[in-house]
Amino acid sequence: MKNFFGRLGTSVKESYSELVYKVSWPTIPELSSSAVVVMFASLIIALIVFIMDLCFEHVMLLFYKSIL
Repeated sequence: MKNFFGRLGTSVKESYSELVYKVSWPTIPELSSSAVVVMFASLIIALIVFIMDLCFEHVMLLFYKSIL
């Protein structure tokens, strides 16, 4: 059990060291521009899915009308 906590402590120290000294964090302008890109991409994908849903709905309505 002592070995487990020793390895856990070492892992936490290494993780902290990596996050502080090795990771390059984005600046505020980079983060803002990335957020805008993600929002527009999400809106475009949502619009595409909405259009596909409408088309599928109309196809299914035509199919159900033809068999009834």
